[in-house]
Amino acid sequence: MKDASESSNIVSLTQRLDPSSERGGALLNTVRDIAGRRLQILINGMFEHVDDALFDLAEKAENNAAQMHYFDGMREVRKRRPMVERSFLAQISRELTDFASSYRNNTGNTGGVSLPVGSVELSLVADNELEESLAITSMIGKNETRLTRDLFAVNQRLSVIYGGIKIDDATNPVGPAALSQAFRQAMRELSAEMRVKLIIYKLFDRYVLASLDELYQEINAELVRAGVLPQLRHEIQRGGGAPRTGGQAAPAADAAAAVEQGEGSFLGDDDSGNASSELIQTLRTLFSARRAVPTGAVGVGQHLPAGAVQLPSANELIGALSVLQSQAAINQHMAVNTGNAVELANEVQQLKEHLLAQIGSLRGEKPSQVSTIDEDTIDLVGMLFEFILEDRNLPTEMQVLLARLQIPYLKAAILDRKLFAHRQHPARRLLDSLADAAKGWSAESDRDHRLHDKIKSIVDRLLQDFDDDMTIFERLCAELQEFQDISRRRAELAEQRVAESTRGREKLEQARRRAAREILSRIEGHNLPPLIHGILSRAWANYLVLTILRQGEESSEFRDALRFANDFIDSTKPARTLDERRALRQMLPGIERALRRGLGNVAFQESDIDRLLAQLHTYYRHQLGEAVPEAEVQAAEESTSLPIPESIQPIAESEAELDRSEPEQEPVLDTPEALLVAELKPGTWLEFVTGPETIERAKLSWISPMSGRYLFVNRRGLKVADYAPHELAQALASGTARVLESTALFDRALDAIVGRLSQPATSQATSE
Repeated sequence: MKDASESSNIVSLTQRLDPSSERGGALLNTVRDIAGRRLQILINGMFEHVDDALFDLAEKAENNAAQMHYFDGMREVRKRRPMVERSFLAQISRELTDFASSYRNNTGNTGGVSLPVGSVELSLVADNELEESLAITSMIGKNETRLTRDLFAVNQRLSVIYGGIKIDDATNPVGPAALSQAFRQAMRELSAEMRVKLIIYKLFDRYVLASLDELYQEINAELVRAGVLPQLRHEIQRGGGAPRTGGQAAPAADAAAAVEQGEGSFLGDDDSGNASSELIQTLRTLFSARRAVPTGAVGVGQHLPAGAVQLPSANELIGALSVLQSQAAINQHMAVNTGNAVELANEVQQLKEHLLAQIGSLRGEKPSQVSTIDEDTIDLVGMLFEFILEDRNLPTEMQVLLARLQIPYLKAAILDRKLFAHRQHPARRLLDSLADAAKGWSAESDRDHRLHDKIKSIVDRLLQDFDDDMTIFERLCAELQEFQDISRRRAELAEQRVAESTRGREKLEQARRRAAREILSRIEGHNLPPLIHGILSRAWANYLVLTILRQGEESSEFRDALRFANDFIDSTKPARTLDERRALRQMLPGIERALRRGLGNVAFQESDIDRLLAQLHTYYRHQLGEAVPEAEVQAAEESTSLPIPESIQPIAESEAELDRSEPEQEPVLDTPEALLVAELKPGTWLEFVTGPETIERAKLSWISPMSGRYLFVNRRGLKVADYAPHELAQALASGTARVLESTALFDRALDAIVGRLSQPATSQATSE
């Protein structure tokens, strides 16, 4: 049993202490000492980071003027830092003391005392001051939400110390509002530009307000030891409450009120009228059916058993998630516990447990479950990110990066229940865009790490900066789209060059085969002198190729070139009669003119053409029966040493050889892979196994109308491979190629979740 003296030390919530009394003054001094000591450490630690932050920004500044602003800010902070610190700490100490005066001057007034430093009002002020006020308001709201449990206890216990004055978050002299406004007053010692001040406010939020947990826990512990409300429990107001300072409720509070009053669905209302309506309705039905199975969970509106822990509110969930998010951001920044896909899968599955544990640490008692509407939201987001870690559409490195977004997306889903129902929701569009960009990523195509770093920076910024302002998703989505547009324009230029080069090679090959077939069809069966055969099969064949490429196969130039080949062959026939010799003489000027023009077009030098024509002249003199030394005739007829440029390639020696060099004819396939290949459209992404341990992702860029081959490029527009249709079908069948999904990530994930929830309970348990 407790004796009388012990029980007299217990102070209930209905009792009051006179702050001017010995005991009240001692407790006030205790709180002031704790606050002064801890805030001195925190503010000092914050200023240790200001120099580095401003220097980094100066290095990244877009111009010299901006850089000088940051350097000027660094100098100003170094000079005025002691005054700012003293001013801040003095104001906090003064506010703690002035509460006693407020009590004495307002005896009997239990309606609360408004502190000037604790109020946040937005009025018609200059743009800079408005920007500053918005920054202050944002960080106050975020931290009041995050510190709900400990701040509530401090409010109640300080109310006892200060004689029963009603204290809430806005009027608590060591609350986020009072501390932020005190720091704002202290910042008037600085004459730095507003952009510099906003950076310092951000650091104040990160290094001072984010560390208030320990301050409040120490104050509460000391006051409990002193007997001030030792049995205090954190009672959560359900379905409403007093408005926040300034008359504006935080988004988190709005969401909490709607949820706690049983409004809406955890999936939101799908009023978009699109094809996702049926899917969303199916998900609602499946989650409702799952809840129908007795699990011991308590839902919204149900009565808790006597002595049970109160279900967490949406505000508490957001606060606990903010703490977990801060830890994840620190780990990501310090490259701690980055883990692999397997480890991350475990983290994804354990988030609910971590969340309950964090709420427990904030409350001082761990809830065993959350409301059904919140549990369904947590489970749905968890399934989404489990799908991401299993999605073969994403490279492993990208799965690991995107899986880090589970906590921000759970916060977003609690703040805005329409996230899953609306395809155009900014958070949904951002995740779909990130997955679409990541789909084409590979280490080979991203050697400069531009895409990897961009996706990582977006993940980092969501982890570090997302509080309850949903507009961050819209901003990041626009930023990613701009990055993708720039990358796409670069890739399209490279892709166009690759396609044109491939098209040019195919046209050249097709022209060579046509020219070869025309020449071979004419010279086969004739016993031509080597000189004539060499001119036709090499020089003139190349002239035919050039004519096809320049003028086309239906042109008069091409017909004239074929006519010359016929005449050139006819000119080798023996001219025994007078008429035959007369006909040959009439042909020779035309043959000479055609050869000069044609050989000149295929890069023969004038001197080489003259030498060739001299050999032909000797040959034709002999054909006409003129006296020519036998040695000259034989040399001309058997000459094979044509002065041919290196660029000129010989054609096939026979029709059979030409047929053998033809591309292998595509076999007729009636397989699923062949049908899939036939349905592929440019823009489709595939994954190719290019080596024992190498995988490349490539987009179908172009299908040749001539050869039917499929050209693939990487995300930079550079060629990866080209396949004949049957070759691609064989690669798909063997598993060395795989078509990637073109459907958006969110839609595929919801389909997969429906499939998973539709399984019998036993098979779900087995798969899990």
